[in-house]
Amino acid sequence: MSGSGFRVPPYAMTGGRTRSEVELTIEQMLTVTDSGKQAKLSHESARIAELCSSPLSVAEISAHLKVPLQVAKILAGDMVAAKHLSAGETAGGAGAQDKRPDIQLLNRVLDGLQSL
Repeated sequence: MSGSGFRVPPYAMTGGRTRSEVELTIEQMLTVTDSGKQAKLSHESARIAELCSSPLSVAEISAHLKVPLQVAKILAGDMVAAKHLSAGETAGGAGAQDKRPDIQLLNRVLDGLQSL
């Protein structure tokens, strides 16, 4: 592996799992809860809690942590299941399936993906 830093393989961060109890979408907005602020969390989960001090999408978490999107979905989903994060509605809220996505959301997702 190149570079001087130690990198944990993505499958190790999730314990080899490919899904979480809570399924999140890439645009799902997450915010840390009081429980999440007070809990003793693993390095990755603590970083996610810190990032989610203001609402942040799963895609943005993935970009900030420099991990694959599926890894971010699993880690964040576990934190939602443990009540360390609260999951807000997706872009547009209920009934958004028939509407076009918000352009600001798409730009934020694109910025996050480009920063990978």
